[in-house]
Amino acid sequence: MATVTAKEPGFNLHDENVPYLELYLGFNVIVYLVHLYLDIRQLRVLRRPEPPAALAGLFTAELYRKTQAYSLDKWWFSAVHSAWSTLETCGLILLRGLPGAWGLAERAVAAAAGAAARAGLPPRLLPAWAVGEVGVTVVFVLLLFLVNMGLELPWGAYSTFVIEQRHGFNKQTRGLYAGDLVKQVLIAAVLLPPIVGVVTHILMVSGPLLPLYLWGFLFALSLLLMTAYPLLIAPLFNKYEPLPEGSLRTRIEALAGALCFPLRKLYRVDGSRRSGHSNAYMYGFFSNKRIVLYDTLLEQCSEEQVVAVLAHELGHWKLRHTPMLFTVNQAVLLAQFCLFTLIRSSAALPAAFGFPAPPPAFVALILFQFVVAPLDEVISYLSNVVSRTFEFQADAFAAKTGHGPELRAALLRMEEENKGAMHVDPWYSALHYSHPPLVDRLAALDAAAGGQGGKQAQEGKKEQ
Repeated sequence: MATVTAKEPGFNLHDENVPYLELYLGFNVIVYLVHLYLDIRQLRVLRRPEPPAALAGLFTAELYRKTQAYSLDKWWFSAVHSAWSTLETCGLILLRGLPGAWGLAERAVAAAAGAAARAGLPPRLLPAWAVGEVGVTVVFVLLLFLVNMGLELPWGAYSTFVIEQRHGFNKQTRGLYAGDLVKQVLIAAVLLPPIVGVVTHILMVSGPLLPLYLWGFLFALSLLLMTAYPLLIAPLFNKYEPLPEGSLRTRIEALAGALCFPLRKLYRVDGSRRSGHSNAYMYGFFSNKRIVLYDTLLEQCSEEQVVAVLAHELGHWKLRHTPMLFTVNQAVLLAQFCLFTLIRSSAALPAAFGFPAPPPAFVALILFQFVVAPLDEVISYLSNVVSRTFEFQADAFAAKTGHGPELRAALLRMEEENKGAMHVDPWYSALHYSHPPLVDRLAALDAAAGGQGGKQAQEGKKEQ
């Protein structure tokens, strides 16, 4: 790598008159108001006394009432949380929370270095990088992580032990909840220091090729974490057991074999230990694919319906949705790092948020995220558009493999068990939902079934 530091930019960015602070705060307020408007639209449809016409004959009035109550409780929780989070963010920025946290991290590292010197510890135990900007950055990020966890803790506890408990979904004890928090802190303590340290070093010493170095490291890291998470981290929270031999396993293996899916492991996970919600997913690279089924899904759905759900998931694999999304995300990440090189030399940006110019290397990256927040909103919306398109395609794939009726029944069953919102405002859905609403998915499946039926009828006439 070149040894050009972030403090020696290759060009001067003339942005002295750009009101970065005001733009960032104004954008946060505008985003909140837009979301509030969409939330109000969603509240109106949630309060409708009857379910959608397409679902009216499929669910009882009592179930609709329970589903509506759950959706309204979540709506009010989300509305209050969103308002508070916006005030909290703006308040922390205006009160110079980030520079304060950086100063606290500097003092903590200086105190540790002083204590080590007084104790006569050898330099190898506290090298120069550990007491320099890299060490301060690691402490700074860990401090932000703990503060954010502390601020979100009351909201998470209320959601789990009040809302989810009230509607019969929470299965966690307070001890299990606290244990999960401790595990999250320990995992962060293990993973964040080396990751933040390497990123900071790259930011400090890289020259014109900074975007490639930074992207290359994070690309390798993402592959490593996608491999390590299901093997090393997920088992810390849940118990994974091979799906027992039986008709369900035989059907799943037959489906995977028919689609040439390289299934290596088939697991059952104790999702019911924490929640009554159900799910299924697959993971793995190349020829080492694994499928995980929540025990709640196995309890709620018949074997035919479980196989249909997996036909949908395998549709994502067959249609190469995951590698396409991964490639697009990596391209967006690289593009953002290229944009970062244009703003990293700014003196006005750090000054607007209370930092000296030039700011610490990692802080410059954080401030850049403030600048590109509008772009992130657009990317998030487009991501939902693509995700919903892929969901329709995976549903259609399952229907083509002959599992359309069972998938339809499974979606209805999971809607019943999970108490999903039956009414969804289209504008609200467009911004917030990565999956199409149930009514839209059922309509698409019905259309596919009708098209296949018409095609079969036409082929029958030709044979006659």
